[in-house]
Amino acid sequence: MPAPRTKLVAIPEALPVQPPSRRCLAAVTLVVGFLAGPLAAEPPPRPNLVVILADDLGVGDVACLNPDHGRIATPHLDRLAREGVTFTDAHSGSSICTPTRYGLLTGRYAWRTRLGHGVLKDPSCPPLIAADRLTLPAFLRDHGYATACIGKWHLGFQIEGEGLAARTADGPLTRGFDAFVGFTYSRDMGRLFEGDRLIQTLEPVEMLPLLAARAAATIADEAAAGRPFFLYLALNSPHTPIAPAAAWQGKSGLGDYADFVMQTDAAVGEVLAAIDAAGITDDTLVLFASDNGCSPEAKPAALARKGHRVSGAYRGLKSDIWEGGHRVPCFARLPGRAAPGTVCDRLICLTDVMPTLAELIGAALPDDAAEDGVSFLPTLRGEPQPPRSPVVHHSAKGRFAIRDGRWKLCLCPGSGGWSQPTDGKAEQTGLPAVQLYDLAADAAEKTNLATARPDVVDRLTATLEGFVAKGRSTPGPRRPNDRPVAFR
Repeated sequence: MPAPRTKLVAIPEALPVQPPSRRCLAAVTLVVGFLAGPLAAEPPPRPNLVVILADDLGVGDVACLNPDHGRIATPHLDRLAREGVTFTDAHSGSSICTPTRYGLLTGRYAWRTRLGHGVLKDPSCPPLIAADRLTLPAFLRDHGYATACIGKWHLGFQIEGEGLAARTADGPLTRGFDAFVGFTYSRDMGRLFEGDRLIQTLEPVEMLPLLAARAAATIADEAAAGRPFFLYLALNSPHTPIAPAAAWQGKSGLGDYADFVMQTDAAVGEVLAAIDAAGITDDTLVLFASDNGCSPEAKPAALARKGHRVSGAYRGLKSDIWEGGHRVPCFARLPGRAAPGTVCDRLICLTDVMPTLAELIGAALPDDAAEDGVSFLPTLRGEPQPPRSPVVHHSAKGRFAIRDGRWKLCLCPGSGGWSQPTDGKAEQTGLPAVQLYDLAADAAEKTNLATARPDVVDRLTATLEGFVAKGRSTPGPRRPNDRPVAFR
């Protein structure tokens, strides 16, 4: 299997000099204290961690990822690419919302849970994350981090009471977060919760500016407090309702969706500006990704007629098992440790975030956590790292695919989601029951090689069977799935 390629692109201009952080000042204090007696070796300061998750942003919607067929200006995401690492083969844990969020916060595939397909649809329902499962924020909190969730939850919490008396007894605060400001899911965006209480009702157009402002304020407050922090900023955009603010309407010249993408990029810019203003740029990891591909609600065909391809060179959209459903934009900036302008084609999944951040802070995860996550920290640091073990993809309809190096096996005859041909339509027209693609030669998934390479089909099927049976896709003791899992 060929090793992943990492290369450097154009190096950006020097970053502005930042004022000394509190950690730098603390280090000076320690040096001055040397005269008072011997000083024990101090571990390096732990970086702040900011993870930004866009909602339904296509891999082709970021300008630097789609130079030939991208027509939307995204200067702040392009800045992250210049200043950090761009992962060009990054994937969400699912091609739809709830499962990806579960995987990001637990390091485990959501198809192992009670949610075999689709998303949580009731704004008040039992949490998908079990109470006894270790989450990324709980792990970080146990290691000295302040933890905050701002934005869309969509992992279930039970709401009690009506109107402004409503509250939740089982929300983000019970899954590792010290603070929460946000909403349940996109169809319930009019209710804003803070902590465990409903505090405000608002219009959808107001949500994105509010989230960006609260994120910036949280960064300023935590930087002033001097304790390392983890901020999970789960944006509501550019998911429906596609509601760009008045100042952004018409900016793109391509319609409301493109305007909303531009406003989403500006929200990322507000976060980066807050980090700069707090003087913690050199002490902060910023990781940006999307929860799945672009939604059909964006009217991709109309955008394509104007020269913009939301999925870039890839086939499919949100919900699908094809690449456009789950290949996502992903950037990580870690000043002083990741070479600016690095472009890496190593395969990664958002289930990898939890073990990556654990390794970054020098803490070991227990064997019963992050069963489907593999740290990519060495790659982020520019160090050699072997190719990732196979990744399992999952669609809105509960169909499976498995990716190993150049090969991708889809265990369904059609899209596995909403795009045509759907699985039902594919069966009616006599398409093969499985699809095998060589992504190195056929990124657009046009040529099904399942008949020509039955050996690869058998090998990947056996690998997936093992991952299901063992309850994990990483080394470690066998773990139970929460339900019987069938993938054929």
